[in-house]
Amino acid sequence: MMRPQILPALLMAFSLVGQEAPQADAAKPVKTMLTLQNAIETSLKNNLQVQIAAETRDFTRAGVQIEQGVFDWNLTGGLNLSKIQDASRGQNFPGGPLVTSESTTFSRNATVGSTKAFGWGGNLSLNYAPTYRFSKGTVNGSPETPFTTNPYDGGFTATYSQSLLKNFGRDATENRLIVARKSAQAADLGFQKSIIDLVASTESLYWDVVYAQRNMENKQQALSLGQKQLKENKIRVDVGTLAPIEVTSSEATVAQSEQDIIAAEAQLLNAKDALIRALYPSAERPAGLELADGPSVQPLAIDESAAEKQALANRIELKSARLDLESKQVLETAANNRTLPQLDAFATYNGNAASQVPSEGLSAVNKDLSKGAYPGYTVGLQFALPLQNRAARGNQAQARANRRQSELSLRDLELGITLEVRQAFRNQDSSAKGVAAAGKTRIFREKDLEAEGKKFENGMSTNFLVLSKLNDLNTAKGNELQAQINYAKAVTALEKALGHLLEARKLELK
Repeated sequence: MMRPQILPALLMAFSLVGQEAPQADAAKPVKTMLTLQNAIETSLKNNLQVQIAAETRDFTRAGVQIEQGVFDWNLTGGLNLSKIQDASRGQNFPGGPLVTSESTTFSRNATVGSTKAFGWGGNLSLNYAPTYRFSKGTVNGSPETPFTTNPYDGGFTATYSQSLLKNFGRDATENRLIVARKSAQAADLGFQKSIIDLVASTESLYWDVVYAQRNMENKQQALSLGQKQLKENKIRVDVGTLAPIEVTSSEATVAQSEQDIIAAEAQLLNAKDALIRALYPSAERPAGLELADGPSVQPLAIDESAAEKQALANRIELKSARLDLESKQVLETAANNRTLPQLDAFATYNGNAASQVPSEGLSAVNKDLSKGAYPGYTVGLQFALPLQNRAARGNQAQARANRRQSELSLRDLELGITLEVRQAFRNQDSSAKGVAAAGKTRIFREKDLEAEGKKFENGMSTNFLVLSKLNDLNTAKGNELQAQINYAKAVTALEKALGHLLEARKLELK
């Protein structure tokens, strides 16, 4: 009696499960609506290459601090404690008694000093050295007798040397620091260049997805038109106004449209994957993307001559090349300086103090030193001249060649950028005209198809001609879409060539 009751209950349970499963599958993931500006900002936030460029910039900036360290104050110091015991045995006169003398010497020596190199080729050295020395001893075991009655002493020395020929001036001594600063500026420009490249790349991927989406829509519209034509042809065959053979060509057109949709769908998925990979390389990725922006045609607000001038003033590559040339010029100046003879002038001040008794100690020594009670002075010149000086002359020749190479590279880069701007300017102009021409062609193809369809309905045309007009319309739609995408990419290329892509996208670097 229980079995008939259990079976309906199980069937009801399975039916409920079957109903719940589609509801769970029906919860489709929410797609992200993405504008072009959002795509750029997301890419800048997550892209690993930008992070690498930022670390490279910070690394180069640290080089400036390293070179500044050459001119830091250096503090030195030392402390020595010693105890020395000594003895001697001898006779005061021949045949006299043997005399044994023993001595013990205690000493404490401290030194405190500082050195400093200056950018104009000078060096300063300061040294303060207080001392304590005390000796005592015995003769044949007699009570200890102190030998040193003034144990405290000390001195202060200050020496300044100045290069007069070789290594004279900031261009000679600070050349590495100057180059490091210019390298830091170049690293900042390199970071900006990586941002510009990323923005251009992101826009290109964005427009690829826009093209794939709209191409998919065009293919679906083409399929709908083909299916409509096929349906109408079957009706005409049924009523006897069209030969059955005419249906075959319509079916072939529908089959081709279905094949085109399959290829368009694959192209769309690949384009979306490439964009998502660029926007979310390591972060959590959205379930799907829907792009909100489309290309729009706007007239140029600049002529070709003004575009060239703007590019030569703003391009990151030119700014980096100019910094490189300036660095090479600094290094050449330093190399020229190193071919000169070495001529240094120096002046030394020696401050001495009177030896002090234990009751006065170091305070009296420091008093003498601070007042300059017992000063001493030394001045002089030092000269050195390598007879052949081949190493310096070889470095000079290399520096001159490097500078000349940078000059030629800068000139070549200017010519290349000028050509790039001209091409980008003309490509953008021709792309804008191409969009207008493709739009007109698409409109005419639509009217042509409409007219051919009316003629076919009145028996004045053939199915073949209608399908041909339909294919022409599909081709025109594809050409118009491609022209729009080409224009959008041409705009990006032109703004990048002009050097103001970041400003055009209202991006501010930090």
